[in-house]
Amino acid sequence: MLFVASSAVSAQSIVMASTTSTEQSGLFPYLLPEFKKATGIDVKVVALGTGQALDMARRGDADVVFVHDEKAEDKFVADGFGVKRYPVMYNDFILVGPKNDPAGAKGKDIVEGLKKLAAGNAAFVSRGDKSGTHAAELRFWEQAGLKDAKGSGYRECGCGMGPALNMAASTGAYVLADRGTWLNFKNRADLGVLVEGDKRLFNQYGVMVVNPARHPQVKQAEAQKFVDWVTSAAGQGVIAGYKIGGEQLFFPNAAK
Repeated sequence: MLFVASSAVSAQSIVMASTTSTEQSGLFPYLLPEFKKATGIDVKVVALGTGQALDMARRGDADVVFVHDEKAEDKFVADGFGVKRYPVMYNDFILVGPKNDPAGAKGKDIVEGLKKLAAGNAAFVSRGDKSGTHAAELRFWEQAGLKDAKGSGYRECGCGMGPALNMAASTGAYVLADRGTWLNFKNRADLGVLVEGDKRLFNQYGVMVVNPARHPQVKQAEAQKFVDWVTSAAGQGVIAGYKIGGEQLFFPNAAK
């Protein structure tokens, strides 16, 4: 009888719609085995841009969502698709580009950096995929007054963060990236971090259980267990412990 019960627990699983940055940074392969150890629940991750992840959850094809576009997340909950939004962790966005910085974008002001790129028609790879990173990038262009004047070097790849970085590395282009994926990115070629430290580059992540009132098939109890664990002292400690080359990738802030 006990064996049957433990098998049932280990067979539990939920589907998580999340971002390419949480997957490509290497966080989930580090975090999710610890969650399974604590609860016996498997998490099947579908990594998409934040917009696509939220769309997947709206269709009822996920039990929980872990993304990074606070405005879109709040709308998701307000529209009745999510039960409640919980902050989990943060890191930051960075402007990456050729180390010799032909456009002269280097500094601590993302808006000024983008103005330099547009003025010089510098090669720039945009995710163009409705991800949280893409939403942030478009917000920065708008703040620079360059929503429709990004320069002739601007290209959208419609791809995840890793492929966008690969494209920038192979063509000597600039790209807005999340720091987590950048730190785990091996194919840097001549790329380096050029703009960082601007408070506008703050990158908050949130987690939400998909509303079972909209989609009765949602595994609410198991999904809530993930939310409770990832925002608990145990889950937050695991997030804080994930480092590459001694550098912490994400900073837990569920309690704040």
